[in-house]
Amino acid sequence: MVGWILASAAAVCIGTTYAQPSPEVQARISAAIAAAQASSRITDIDYTAFVNPFIGTDYTNYGDVCPGASVPFGMVKFTADFTGYAPAGYISDPSQKARGISPLHDSGTGSSLGTYGNFEVMPLLCPSGFDTCTTTLEARERYRKNDSDDAYPGYFSLTLDNDIKMEATSTRRAGIERFTFPGGSKPYFVLDLANDLPASFAGGTLDIDPENGRITIGGYYGSSFGPGSYHYQAFACYDLLNSGTQKLSEYGIWTGDTYGLDAKGLGQTHLNLSQNLIGGTPYQSGALFSYEGNPEEVILRVGISFVSTDQACANAEEEIGTSSFEEIQKASKALWQEKLSKIEIDVVNTPPNVTEMLYSSLYRASLTPNNATLETQGAFANTTSFYFDSLYCSWDTFRTFYPFMTLHSPVEFAQIVDNYIDGWRKLGWMPECRANNLPGWTQGGSSGDSIVAQFAVNYHSEAQALGVNLDDLYAALVADGQVNPPEWNTMGRQVDVYKQFSYVPFAVLDTGSTGRQTREGSRTLEYAFQDFGIRQVAQVLGKTDDVEYYTNRSYWYRNVWDATVYSDGYQGFMQKRFPNGTFYNTDPIDCSPKDTRSSQECSLQEDNQSGFYESSSWEYSWYAPHDTGYLIELMGGDTTFTNRLDHFFDGGYYQAGNEPSFQQTPIGYHYANQPWRSVDRVRDVVMNNFNIETAGLPGNDDQAAMATLLGFHLLGLYPVPSTAHYLIVSPFTPKYTIHNAYLNTSTTVTVTNYSAASVAYPIPDGVPAYVKNVTINGVPAKSRCYVSFYDTFKVGGEIEIVVTEDKTYDCGGHVPESLSMEGFARAR
Repeated sequence: MVGWILASAAAVCIGTTYAQPSPEVQARISAAIAAAQASSRITDIDYTAFVNPFIGTDYTNYGDVCPGASVPFGMVKFTADFTGYAPAGYISDPSQKARGISPLHDSGTGSSLGTYGNFEVMPLLCPSGFDTCTTTLEARERYRKNDSDDAYPGYFSLTLDNDIKMEATSTRRAGIERFTFPGGSKPYFVLDLANDLPASFAGGTLDIDPENGRITIGGYYGSSFGPGSYHYQAFACYDLLNSGTQKLSEYGIWTGDTYGLDAKGLGQTHLNLSQNLIGGTPYQSGALFSYEGNPEEVILRVGISFVSTDQACANAEEEIGTSSFEEIQKASKALWQEKLSKIEIDVVNTPPNVTEMLYSSLYRASLTPNNATLETQGAFANTTSFYFDSLYCSWDTFRTFYPFMTLHSPVEFAQIVDNYIDGWRKLGWMPECRANNLPGWTQGGSSGDSIVAQFAVNYHSEAQALGVNLDDLYAALVADGQVNPPEWNTMGRQVDVYKQFSYVPFAVLDTGSTGRQTREGSRTLEYAFQDFGIRQVAQVLGKTDDVEYYTNRSYWYRNVWDATVYSDGYQGFMQKRFPNGTFYNTDPIDCSPKDTRSSQECSLQEDNQSGFYESSSWEYSWYAPHDTGYLIELMGGDTTFTNRLDHFFDGGYYQAGNEPSFQQTPIGYHYANQPWRSVDRVRDVVMNNFNIETAGLPGNDDQAAMATLLGFHLLGLYPVPSTAHYLIVSPFTPKYTIHNAYLNTSTTVTVTNYSAASVAYPIPDGVPAYVKNVTINGVPAKSRCYVSFYDTFKVGGEIEIVVTEDKTYDCGGHVPESLSMEGFARAR
């Protein structure tokens, strides 16, 4: 999801200088990698020291990464909020001003409005006293000091241009904010009730308890990527006295707007504001307080809840209590070390930039979704299942995020799957893009089907022990595949007409359901692959009739293939189609990087006429991950297929920053038995689109879809979702071990003849990078092109990949499987 208001932003600006956080960040990371390379204690490595949280926080490629303080899958992520385009709150753009620091954020989301940013706190200097403090948003905004931003796992800080330093660390649902003021100044603070990032405030309350030094605050706010009529509730509890070591001086409330209202009530303790029905920007309001004795350091303890202010206070008391900033920070770091050490690489012989990119990617891969278990509301209130928010979005994450999690974290994967199934229990369909505890927009159908299928295929034997009911899982899949919701913009599929016509028809009469009738070509392709996921689970459960039925439905992608369409000398493209069977032809270039028409809409807009979502027919015509062998036949055979794939990249159609390009294209050569070309292409993709700068991502991180794409490339693997198959490419590191604590297995991949010189594009002549042999626990693999999870990472052991400089090798056995060519028999 690149963002449906701000469409694809996949430009890569190589060699351009961007505003950076403190130079000490990179110096610290480089020093840590150098120290690890020089150390003989390879079992005592601090992997958190290799993480750069600022990768993807730029303002040109729109990585939208949140560098804030968080624990793995934390509900809170403390960071500063900035003006301008800043969906994650933070942005590295030095021209933007800080609005304050707040506890709720998402990372890598494509909503151009921003998400969360509730309960901003802004430290102030008010030399003339309470009534002169700049409380309203525009009045209080300040620039930061140059090169002052700092972050590492569990910690965030920056310094404002008035020399006030803001720091934060966190637990799952709480955190500590620490502020350091210039000596001799009186600390003042604004706590904001109404100004969240998307300006969606719809009413709330605030109460100051001066005796106990506590402010409770909560309200209704709007979705960042869903219907504007939906609202969620969020609550916070701010403890101001730091266990009695700080003393309040003044306190009160304030209200304001942008047209002169700037009212303050010294000594007043209560706000109760409804939504301003006349419209316009939200009515601004909040608390204002100061401290006696001019302390240089002020500590605020913060609890967050989606249930109540009482729950928010309880969360702070339970998770932080009287612990110090340093104690919470240390505990957070330990959680991150445990998470990052699930993959251990040969740091000594791996290029430092690869180490930094990999561990930064692994870090972002555990930032979201947000574990909000016990913090449920609406239909999920008091659920007994796990609950995760910010599923941004299933269409983004099924391709790489969950297949990556499959390798090392089945416990967390099972909890998220339980959450998907619970969506079906509560609402009738699994969630597609839940954001802010609300249903978000559907992009390609019910992509959650591919996520739960990925789990069931690989962990069906362990499912019950992991808390997943496979019967419920399959019932949820069938509901997505068979039951048409009355409104399918936020859940489910337009499945009735899909079943009637065997494709999603353009301009169809649908008298039974409502939704945005666009993207007919891409929705057909997505629906077909989702049907493949259902087929896979039916096979696991021994439902023979269903296997046949959903196998046939998974071939319906072929029904939008128009063999008569030409573009750039190539014949045959996916196209949308009328109910009477005729095609509605659009130019395959539409919505590609080569589409020069500024008026062309390509996302969820009602005037998107291309037939595809955030992409072109040139790109989506590769999309049949489960049946690529047949797609090769449609395109005219191996030679035409690989030539066309070359043209797709070299001709400028590939979009590194968008999900449809993730699947199939860089590694598509494997299916034509030319895997060496995939090696070259993946090197091209990585070296020309990713780096360790703030602009180090070619587009939106999309809840770590981009991070896990890069992680797979660096490890020399690529998944086929809803299967147990991982394609073998060529690792960027000579050795790595993946630990699966639940299975009590470790799998070590060793690259014999590895050369760091191969981490380049083009790969220099004579440098070994191309796979000559693959052995699994000493036994030659049946193919050099792919392995099964069951034979490798599930059982543990040793995988040896022997690389050579020879570019002529093939798969040495089976090419990756395709369904119509007797592929994907039941895994185990």
